[in-house]
Amino acid sequence: MRKIKVNTIIEKVKEMCIKSNYNLGYDILNKIKEVSKTETSSIGKDILEKLLLNAKIAAEKELPICQDTGMAVFFVEIGQDTFIEGGSLTDSINEGVRQGYREGYLRKSIVKDPLIRQNTNDNTPSIIHYDIVKGDKLKICFAPKGFGSENMSKLKLLKPSDGVNGVKDFIIETVKEAGPNPCPPIVVGVGIGGTMEKACILAKKALFRDIDTYNKKQHIKDLEIELYNEINKLDIGPQGFGGNTTALGVNIEVFPTHIAGLPVAVNINCHVARHMEIVI
Repeated sequence: MRKIKVNTIIEKVKEMCIKSNYNLGYDILNKIKEVSKTETSSIGKDILEKLLLNAKIAAEKELPICQDTGMAVFFVEIGQDTFIEGGSLTDSINEGVRQGYREGYLRKSIVKDPLIRQNTNDNTPSIIHYDIVKGDKLKICFAPKGFGSENMSKLKLLKPSDGVNGVKDFIIETVKEAGPNPCPPIVVGVGIGGTMEKACILAKKALFRDIDTYNKKQHIKDLEIELYNEINKLDIGPQGFGGNTTALGVNIEVFPTHIAGLPVAVNINCHVARHMEIVI
């Protein structure tokens, strides 16, 4: 049994909160540089260049890339031979968020009750998804999720007879309806299968994958590429001003489902698409 102290977890989570909000990921940075060379709209090209400048200033000055520093979302894999020493894992993750958002001067956006709307003033509680795995390691994946893009996300419980064309139509229609609201160019996370809640979790988890990687299943990889190309034909463009760069990537995760169902969830991310992971 390997012991991991809660103070180690708190410190690592604090660092993740700050670094991911100050620094654009290399996958996103490289993709924006790439598409800025092929963007057909002069306004779109100018916006992409400004996004790169914004990222450069944020990193150099140690400032948030975006004023919406998000709700803290975690996917955590706990090795079954791991023991958390000194407190609970959930409490230590939330304490790391609390310290990170305070010390990093990050906006606190979480309200205690969805109807009463009183701010918690420390950006907790976090959303944490746990998975027990083999081994004695602790893997923590973090993404601060802004709600300009979160609000544009959708779930639909399709019929099996709707098939892959129904899936594609729903995803493209969701992006089309979102338009400029999620601050394109966007990253589109898609979850297919499971139950209604599993599809949503899959869509969220898809956003944690670098956009320069594909699903390991060939037919899903082909679908990611097809949807990426089709979405970029919508002429929404950077910040909604038109152009051929509406999406930076489409990531799809799938899970077995019931014979009578075909759940599909679309979770949209803005161009910042912050995500980071560590292994302890």
